[in-house]
This record gives sequence, structure tokens and C-alpha cells, in this order.
Amino acid sequence: MKIQKSHAFLLVPSVAMVMRLASEPTANISYVLIALYALAGREQALQALFLSWLFVTLNPAIAPGASAEAVGRFGVLIAAAVSVVVRKRSVAGEKDDQMLVLVTLLFGGLIIFHSLLFSSMPDVSLLKATSWTLVMTTLIAGWSGLNDAVRAKLSAQLFWGLALVMLVSLALLPFPAGYFRSGGFMGVLGHSQAFGLTMALLGAWAALQAVAMPRPTWALISMMPACMALILMSGTRTAALALLMGVAAALFLGPLLSGGPSKQLLPGLRSRRFQFAIFLAFAGMVVAWPKLVDESKTFIAKTADAENIGQAYQMSRGGLIDAMWLNIENDPWQGIGFGIGSIPEVMEVIRDPIFDLPVSAPVEKGVLPITVLEELGVFGLVLFVAWLWVIMLRCARRGGAALAVFLVVVLLNMGEAILFSAGGMGMLAMILMAWAATGAPVKRSRA
Repeated sequence: MKIQKSHAFLLVPSVAMVMRLASEPTANISYVLIALYALAGREQALQALFLSWLFVTLNPAIAPGASAEAVGRFGVLIAAAVSVVVRKRSVAGEKDDQMLVLVTLLFGGLIIFHSLLFSSMPDVSLLKATSWTLVMTTLIAGWSGLNDAVRAKLSAQLFWGLALVMLVSLALLPFPAGYFRSGGFMGVLGHSQAFGLTMALLGAWAALQAVAMPRPTWALISMMPACMALILMSGTRTAALALLMGVAAALFLGPLLSGGPSKQLLPGLRSRRFQFAIFLAFAGMVVAWPKLVDESKTFIAKTADAENIGQAYQMSRGGLIDAMWLNIENDPWQGIGFGIGSIPEVMEVIRDPIFDLPVSAPVEKGVLPITVLEELGVFGLVLFVAWLWVIMLRCARRGGAALAVFLVVVLLNMGEAILFSAGGMGMLAMILMAWAATGAPVKRSRA
């Protein structure tokens, strides 16, 4: 019976994926299917949230639009939250994990309270704040409630699920579908930015997994350069910088923050395979240096007349930041409201036809700390930084891969404020951040 049940559970996501790709009516049904799947257990709830992210971000050239997508993803979220709450934890877990759930719930509750008092669009802020709080607490509680074996299995499923996104995207390189919506390569995802950010997270996860193994596999060793190549093709500058800086920072900060020696935490650095791969990469850079310099200038500038990273950043994000600073000067203490655009009058708010709820109100903002300051004010920014600091210390105790994923998420938010966007790329970032911050410290882990 256990084997049959396991096969049935594996079959449901596969059927849901086929339905998501088949037609618009079946695409709507696919959300219902994964919502029901989420009710089967904590593990299935986390898988359903991952599938929800994938379904929302799929390339429209290969997946038809889903008219009920906004309502469907809320249904998946509610089902996942119910599934986590009603089920008993399969492991006693760290007290720190349980405390992190409470701290996150308190932080989210304060955002909800702020939305009621100070938001210029209370219903929009309230729904976004409630959604983020529900997602983040569900993810932390879900991951922390799994035993070592199930956690390791689910981690592997998500990692290789992202690797599958990379491999299928590679198959689209010669075809127009891979460049459907923007100038850069977007693979199977809906935009080149989303694809680049996803590859940055996968590359960092793979790189630190490799150096954490005494004898890393060639698949892991080759994954980071493959991800970087795809990021360059996508034209996502933020993702390229986040991947390089996040991995470098994790290698440096990991031993310092965790208190363990580098030889014990990063044995893969002494592996002959890893050293040989570094040698090949260095030799290739030397041979192709003139070409690399020209390509890097093109990559940095994109279509703008920029000569360096700082100038390119100012050209692409400067206008957004200027509008944000104007709001900060007007309301430095209370902010304009969680999830509200810098110019609220031009926000496109999509409402549910039955209950008139604002199910979608996308905003585009850059640097996350400035975004939080604009929306929540000075005190909100202080609370957010404190919450983020707690997350970082916990990630450092859980190994280099966890710390690298966390740092890449933070660095990605320096160019694309996605962490509070539970309905888009933020969902993947939150799933991986919750994974990184929970579970036993690396020295005591049995996984």
C-alpha cells in the first residue's frame, strides 16, 4: 500500500503539469489539482507551492494562459497552509525553528497592522501582507516539521527540479520560443529576468553543494558555469552579480559565522576534480580574454549607453529610486503602505469578480531596503533588517549551500525587489530561504 500511495503522489504533479501545458481550461484545473495535492501532507504542501511558482512563471509560448491563475494560486496557498497547520510534526525539531515561525508571524502581523493604519490602499496592502505572512510561516513550519530523511528527499527533488528547468531551457536555445517575450533568453520561464534569477539560485546551490562534498560529482561542478552562461544569455545583470558575489561571500563568511574550520565545512575545495575545473576555467578565460572583455561591456550596457556597472544600474533603476526617495522624504516614519507602487494612481489592480478582492496588483521596484523604507517607514525597515539578520545566522549554521542560497536571494533583491512578491518569483526565493533557515545545524545533521 505504501508503494502504491507513493506512486499515486508522484502521478498527481505529473498530471497537473500536463494539464497546465495542454489548454486554458485544463490550465485552470491544474491549480485545483495541486491545491488538493497540497492537502495530502507537509511534503506535498511544499511541493505544491513549488509547482504553483512554476505554473505562474511558465513561458506563454509553451504554456497557455490560465484565466483563473490569480485565484488558483491563492487556493494552493490556503490548501498548503491548512495542510501544514492540521498535521503533527514528524520530528521534534529545533526550538529555534519553532521560534522562527513565531518571529516571522509577529513580523508579518506588524505589517498587517501597519497596512490597516497607514496604507494609501489598505485592501491591497492587507491582502499582500496577509499573503506574504501566510506563505513565509507556512514554508518555515513546513520545512522544520520534516524529519531528516524526508527533508533530504524533498531538497533533492527541488534541486533537480530546477536543474530540469535548466536542461529543458537548453533545448529551447535554437528556437524562437526561448526568446518569446524579451531580447534575452528566457527558456521555459515567462521572462528573461525570471530565468536569470532562477539560474542564479540554482548555480549557487550547486556550487556550494559541490565544495561541501569530499569528492564532488562532475554534474555539480559543471552546473555553476552552465548557469552563469545561461544568465549571460538572458542579459540579467543582477543575477550574474548575485551569483558571483553570493558564492564568494558564502565561501568566506561560512566558516566565520558557523565557527567551523574550512577544511571540515568545504572539503571539496581540496578535491582534484574541483581544482582541475578551476584550472580549466582560468585557462579558458586567459585564451578568450579579449572576447570576454567585449562581451562583458555589451552585457553591462545592454541597450543603454553605459560604460560601467554603476552607470548601467543608474540608467535602469535610477528613475524608480528617485520616485521612491520622494515618497520617503514625504513619509519617512509611516511609509506609503506595504506593496503599494511609488505612484499609486497608476497601479493596475485586478479584482476578483465575486468578492471584489484585489487578487493582483504588481509593482516594479529595485533595491529592497529602499523599498521597505518607502513602504513601511524607518521602524519597519529596522524590524525587517533584524528579521533578515536572524535568518542569515541560522543559514550559516546549516552549511555553505544554505548560506549561499540566502546571500544570493538578498543580492538579487538589490536589483529586483522580489522577496515580498509571493505571487511571482518571490515564491521560489521564499521556498529556498525557508529551506536554508530550518533543519539541524550541519554538524548535527543526519541527512
